Amino acid sequence: MTLAQLEYFIAASEHGSFSAAAEHLHMAQPSLSDQVRRLEAEFGVQLFRRVGRGLVITEAGETLRAHATAVLDAAAAARESLSAARDLQGGTAVFGTFGSAKYFLGTDLVADFRERHPRVAIRLIGQNSVETAEAVRDGRLEAGIIAIPVDDRGLEVRPIARDEIVYASAVPERLKRHATIQMVAAAPLILPDATFGAEDPVRRQLAELAQRAGVRIEPVIDVEDVDSALELAWRGFGDTITSRAWLAGMEDRIPDHLGWVPFDPPLYDTFAFVWRRGAPLSPATRSFLQLAEERMSARTRELETEGLPRRRPARAAPRPVLHPPG
Repeated sequence: MTLAQLEYFIAASEHGSFSAAAEHLHMAQPSLSDQVRRLEAEFGVQLFRRVGRGLVITEAGETLRAHATAVLDAAAAARESLSAARDLQGGTAVFGTFGSAKYFLGTDLVADFRERHPRVAIRLIGQNSVETAEAVRDGRLEAGIIAIPVDDRGLEVRPIARDEIVYASAVPERLKRHATIQMVAAAPLILPDATFGAEDPVRRQLAELAQRAGVRIEPVIDVEDVDSALELAWRGFGDTITSRAWLAGMEDRIPDHLGWVPFDPPLYDTFAFVWRRGAPLSPATRSFLQLAEERMSARTRELETEGLPRRRPARAAPRPVLHPPG
């Protein structure tokens, strides 16, 4: 049974003859009647009785007509929806992001997309990069932007931008020179992304550097979000690792006594688009990715040329800073 056969059957039932139905559909009458006979043969029932030169639908035909009408209506609705999605006149762009994406993408990205495609809905899901990669791999998300490295099994990964990672502290003595992995290993560390721990892309980079240097990275405090890690650092409970984009986004809320220095050698968060290997992207998601890449690239250039300084000394705190033992 095909959609075409159902369409020919409905036309014959509405016009009362094969010739009238064929004329309505602009096709040859023998082709139409042959397809209806194939349909009868497939189900083993008679759908029409010939009365004179016309057709009368049988009881079996009436039963089929109700189902055939519903199937054809559903197929037409599907075509309309797909056409709207193709022409960006409908559908939903579903996209996963990493935790600090708001400091790169911001709400302007959503505003720009909606101005260009007001009929397309947007669903942004902010997660850790590991979670986003898994959701794309499992098909729960069509695409996402993540920090790498992550497990890339079954994924296409296209790097698009990077953000420098810095070492932040409220203790001036710890910011006299660029941070080394040996210095980080010896410091009281506060690290975000507690749930994912060693799987988090930044922690993976630190762990690889530490392994090559023969040291270990063992935080004294694990928290979920970067804001909490920074607050604990400026209150003197330890030092933390963050990025220039995150600091730029929080600049007005960072007290003067929290400073930072870059790593030696420099360390970066590298961001990439991911989607399932071999899976085509919908027009809505492709358009959203294009806008996201433009905004990420512009934000990266801004940070490199006129944004937050790579180094800021820690100034005297307005109140005593706690020095954890060791």
